[in-house]
Amino acid sequence: MSTGMADLLERGPVLLLGAEGQLGRELHRALLRSGIAPLCSTRSGEFRHAPSSSSPGLPACDLAVPGALTALLADIRPALVINAAAYTAVDRAESEPGLARRINAEAVAELGTAAKELGATVVHYSTDYVFAGDGTRPYREDDAPGPVSVYGRSKLAGERALAASGAEALTLRLAWVYAAHSANFLRTMLRFGAERDALRVVADQIGAPTPAHWIAAATLKAIDAGARGLYHLAPQGETSWHGYAEAIFIGAVARGLLPKAPTVEAIPSTAYPTPAARPAWSVLDSGALERDTGVRLPNWRVGLDEVLDQLAAAAP
Repeated sequence: MSTGMADLLERGPVLLLGAEGQLGRELHRALLRSGIAPLCSTRSGEFRHAPSSSSPGLPACDLAVPGALTALLADIRPALVINAAAYTAVDRAESEPGLARRINAEAVAELGTAAKELGATVVHYSTDYVFAGDGTRPYREDDAPGPVSVYGRSKLAGERALAASGAEALTLRLAWVYAAHSANFLRTMLRFGAERDALRVVADQIGAPTPAHWIAAATLKAIDAGARGLYHLAPQGETSWHGYAEAIFIGAVARGLLPKAPTVEAIPSTAYPTPAARPAWSVLDSGALERDTGVRLPNWRVGLDEVLDQLAAAAP
């Protein structure tokens, strides 16, 4: 175990990359609630969703541009960098492999090298897509990766580049991330549920939906516990996309977010072809993180209830 949050803050500021994204917004909120005002960086330089002026935005930092991160870190000299920026367009990555690799791998290598030189700690996020998806038990950190998509290969390359940089780093593998905001499966289902009487949803891909606000809170706990290295972070339990959709509609109707639930037909992945292959099995074993830090996420259904409650509270 290494330096906790309090010691890091004595050494310099916290830099949050990708502050406008789904996870970045939740990390920003969690940091502010902890009394930490991070320096926030976005690709455009805009920070439209900042809940407080106490977290200043920085000049634009586009990870697609070589040298941009090195320059930013040299200017800021942070003690902690939380990297919530990534290329996440899974299907588009199949036709933009160079850009996906640049942002998810080469920029992460650059980040690691710059952080190593400054003595900064890095928190980075990876994905279940580093695995082939042919498992029969929850994947552990030491299971052999075998990505089946450009996106998965780019994220695995980023993991390895950060580890090879020698920087003090914590990498958390995530799966099926969503929030009450941004573009995600839950919000898509709610939109479709309001427009359609029937939907067809894949039932042979299995994972555990993970609220971004849970990830943010767990990240800060893991940092404070001094965790470094590679860990999985996922809720308890598992479901299919079909089961997730049905749970969304039941919860949404109960909260008045939808007048009625559409019929949800279960279909195989072969009936919904996509440019990028998806892992059929995305269940992650988070036992190592719990053992080393005490961080354990509840069942995924608890998280879904929390996010639906957030949406209901914000509804007009």
